[in-house]
Amino acid sequence: MSSPLTPDAEGIIDLDPDSYLLRDFWIPMPDGVELHARAWMPTDIDEKPAPVLLEYLPYRLDDWTSVRDTERHPFYAAHGYVSVRVDIRGTGSSQGHFADEYSQDELDDGEEVIRWLTSQPWSTGKLGMFGISWGGFNSLQLAERGVPGLDAIVTVCSTDDRYDNDVHYIGGAMLGIDMAAWAGTMHAFASRPPRPEVVGPDWKQIWADRLQKQQPLGPLWMGHQERDDYWKRGSACENYPGIKAAVLAVGGWADPYHDTIFRLLENLESPRKAILGPWSHQYPDRGLAPGPGIDFLGETLRWWDRWLKDEDTGVENDPDLRVWINDSEPPATYYENRRGHWAAVSQWRQGPEPAVYPLTELADASAAGRVQLASPLATGQDAGRFFPFGNPTDLPPDQRAEDGRSRCVDLEVDHTGLAFLGSPKVRLRVRSSGRRGHIIVRLCDIAPDGSSTLITRGVLNLMKRHGMDRADEMQPGQWEDVTIALVSGGYRVAPGHRLRVAISDQYWPWVWPHGEKSLIEIDANASVLELPLYEYDDDTAVEFAPARRARSLPIGKPETSAEADASDRIVQYDVATGETLLSVDPDYGGSRIYPDGLVFMEDTRENYRIREGDPTSASAESVWTLSLQNEQAVGQAEQPWRAEIHTRQLVTADAQEYRIQNWVTAVAQEGQGEPETLAEHHFDTRVPRTSA
Repeated sequence: MSSPLTPDAEGIIDLDPDSYLLRDFWIPMPDGVELHARAWMPTDIDEKPAPVLLEYLPYRLDDWTSVRDTERHPFYAAHGYVSVRVDIRGTGSSQGHFADEYSQDELDDGEEVIRWLTSQPWSTGKLGMFGISWGGFNSLQLAERGVPGLDAIVTVCSTDDRYDNDVHYIGGAMLGIDMAAWAGTMHAFASRPPRPEVVGPDWKQIWADRLQKQQPLGPLWMGHQERDDYWKRGSACENYPGIKAAVLAVGGWADPYHDTIFRLLENLESPRKAILGPWSHQYPDRGLAPGPGIDFLGETLRWWDRWLKDEDTGVENDPDLRVWINDSEPPATYYENRRGHWAAVSQWRQGPEPAVYPLTELADASAAGRVQLASPLATGQDAGRFFPFGNPTDLPPDQRAEDGRSRCVDLEVDHTGLAFLGSPKVRLRVRSSGRRGHIIVRLCDIAPDGSSTLITRGVLNLMKRHGMDRADEMQPGQWEDVTIALVSGGYRVAPGHRLRVAISDQYWPWVWPHGEKSLIEIDANASVLELPLYEYDDDTAVEFAPARRARSLPIGKPETSAEADASDRIVQYDVATGETLLSVDPDYGGSRIYPDGLVFMEDTRENYRIREGDPTSASAESVWTLSLQNEQAVGQAEQPWRAEIHTRQLVTADAQEYRIQNWVTAVAQEGQGEPETLAEHHFDTRVPRTSA
């Protein structure tokens, strides 16, 4: 007879609802604000205390994350843990006001949440935190604070450096695609109402108060273009020794945050292990591309049982790094499963000295080793999504068109192939005709048929060449040596293929162009690629059980939803005007019907425009329409209700400043009453361009 925790053929576990308890409660903060929490508990919790697991997010436990919440929290409860999901202040149905990501309030509240949870009679006093992205961030941040009772964390797709490894800046350059888009998304998300079923008939007053105090985040983030104290707060890399909790770090090659994995392995003094797979910005057991997935729940349970229950699960004997090495395969925007293999690095180290490849052939012999960069402004349109989520158009397509907009040199690969693991670097000698500029380097796998698969890439804002905390203009005409650190990779180039280094000075919309276009010149004779070849001799076998997860909350799909009618990603070029338009549906989850009667509708579009010859023509637009309605009077809701939110953000720039405009309209309706406009705001902010 199979165990009730045995998965079916698709890896789904049907948990008996009687195998855990479900309780909602409010956690008081010192200033009187109460945070909404939901806990999945063992059935014997009133007789036998248990360790606590915490996931702490702004994404609404009552609806938006409820599907994925049910895939893991009940599983942990069935294995003897109190697994708790808490909404951050001012989000979901929690009281108070949301100010910023990883704000002082958020982290102070997080400490209080941990103190409260570990002091409850049903708690053993030991607690672990986990989360992906935001929840992975604040798990690291609270561990860095050394909060008593926080003994272990599992941080997934997260960063230890909020400035140079998040959605705001890359290599000191402003991320046009996600600085703008994520600010617009958070404006829409933070504008959603509390659930009347939870907070009761005062929901409209609570919502109106939130909307009145809410400020868009784009101007705040763009106002800190250097790595200053704003970004250092909440960056765990500022205080690695402060982290005493045991850290399991998990990431994916298709996720932009995976450099954090290597920094944590190199710098943490507490127990630490890492798993780095082929995955996108997702938990590695959800069946989302690219796979293959793993039994992530089982791996985390081993971690919790060791550090929170003091059981001998053998995690200390695991390799420091279990890593997927991608193999050569044709370029595609979607891979159900990547080709490759799992490898082990028992003790992570920087590795041997990197192999050095001269880039002299960037320039023709007749050019005396000099080559000029003058990429079209729309270079980067085939960069793919900054945050791949496993959707059909997320990953970069064939790079041949991008290679044609760049300066390239191909390196031969011998009959055994070539593999590397870690962060490649390109060292260039450059000079510029102007004082500002960018350099973007891509590393591509060139197949015998000429197709070009992106392996990794790196960016350097030349104004940050002496440090991310500084802004140093170039001296026109003066040669300087600069280093571009590429995002880490684990890749094996097949025999018969070539390795291409492609260099450009534009990468829109990933990189917002400087206001004036300079001519950059490279001395190819003084430029090299440094590649950390994969030479680890480790015979440790790496095997993972197949992915499994608890059956998620059953949801339906509305018969008509706007997002179903639009393509995920469209690139258009107007020959007459020279304008390129990239239009994207980020597809964060789409419209849903929930079991409690809530109908959630989502329609969003991001538009990025640029006109050849004019770097000040760049614009980034994020448009959201959200509606939530429940025709049932359930919980604390005294009557049916409806809420509708429209937001728009438009970012433009000239050579001197950014202009960020935000619009928000919020409408509420109760029962058969008339719709009531609770907010109709327009924000128009200008931010000087200091270095980005």
